[in-house]
Amino acid sequence: MHPDVLSEEQSLSPLAWRMRPRDLSEFVGQEHILGAGKLLRRAIETDRFMSLILYGPPGVGKTALAHLIAERSSACFASLNAVIAGVADIRKVTQEAAKERAQNNKRTILFIDEIHRFTRVQQDALLPDVEQGNITLIGASTSNPFFAIIPALSSRSQIFEFKPLTDEDLKALLLRALADKERGLGNLQVELTPEALEFIVSRSGGDARRSLNALEIGVHSTPPRADGAILVDLPTAEESIQKKALAYDEDEHYDTISAFIKSMRGSDPDAALYWMAKMIYAGEDPLFIARRIVIAASEDVGNADPRALFVAVSAYQAVERIGMPEGRLPLAQAAVYVASAPKSNAAYLGINEAMKDIAEGALMPVPDHLKDAHYKGATRLGRGTGYKYPHDYPGHYTAQAYLPQKREYYRPTEQGEEKRIKERLAWLKIKHQEERKC
Repeated sequence: MHPDVLSEEQSLSPLAWRMRPRDLSEFVGQEHILGAGKLLRRAIETDRFMSLILYGPPGVGKTALAHLIAERSSACFASLNAVIAGVADIRKVTQEAAKERAQNNKRTILFIDEIHRFTRVQQDALLPDVEQGNITLIGASTSNPFFAIIPALSSRSQIFEFKPLTDEDLKALLLRALADKERGLGNLQVELTPEALEFIVSRSGGDARRSLNALEIGVHSTPPRADGAILVDLPTAEESIQKKALAYDEDEHYDTISAFIKSMRGSDPDAALYWMAKMIYAGEDPLFIARRIVIAASEDVGNADPRALFVAVSAYQAVERIGMPEGRLPLAQAAVYVASAPKSNAAYLGINEAMKDIAEGALMPVPDHLKDAHYKGATRLGRGTGYKYPHDYPGHYTAQAYLPQKREYYRPTEQGEEKRIKERLAWLKIKHQEERKC
């Protein structure tokens, strides 16, 4: 640290906290909801808004915006952190808000950070006062509110999704912090090399807090040179932020696996590898990834290349036996194979159609000639009578009814191996018709 240069307030508060925007003109990013003329910006500027849920990854400005709103608004302001607050804390705030409204006709803004951590009971406790207008709720959440917030509360709130900050956004914030003498590092002679700047930005994952923390660590852990300058170069930046930040909550989990599956289905092995790498990096269960590859091998490749299923199952078993990090290799091999293979969902469609018939239609009885005839007395009941053993016939096939009513569930495509299957089934159909004529 450099206490001789930094003020007491600067030395105690993190740089990311000190550099929070003081007004909307300083707010960086989220142009899609805070740009000139946008709904949220108009609502803040006129101090007329309903309850809000601000949803997005960490370090993108949700809490900063809530405090901006509080500073601009004529309303009372209270805040809770869902990690430590309970129903009693909620009751205390809402009772004070109701009293303030009744006595002074003044509304209260209640900011709840990490609102997705509230239980259903805690969220229910907010409802009456939100409905009555005693409080205007601003909730910040890193989890999809449609998963994490009860419908009764989310339906009474406007939901705004925050995006990760762009590289240009992060660069602007870092350079502002270096220049700001009142709140930032402007009183220090910091030389941030372009390579270090690029590295911090690339490793921050769109998270302003992470990038500012890395800059602060780099500056305060580096002794000044004889001329008083503090050099933050690439090695210093690499030490300050050693692993890239990666937002990977429940919402991101489902979105990423969806992208992975769709990339394999869409025959893009490069995209499949990228989304797999993201999951592995984030610590996703490798057997979960392997299961999705096995499913894709059957659902999307099917009999267009039956080997895909063998490769996928082998990869699952390999990961089960060898673990990670080496398990990424069979996973990658299997994902690339499935993505590159010809595609057919004919078997998938066929089983779904058959299942629908079972669920919704009249059940067909098993024909007598197909019934089990291995137990004593089966012949006396007519079980198996008339059954033709296909291997006793030329080509190991003979015409025979296997369903009481004609059905067609499996419709092979022209893709890969399935083309050969289609040709064989067509030949068998002709042969069946010829035998029936005889």
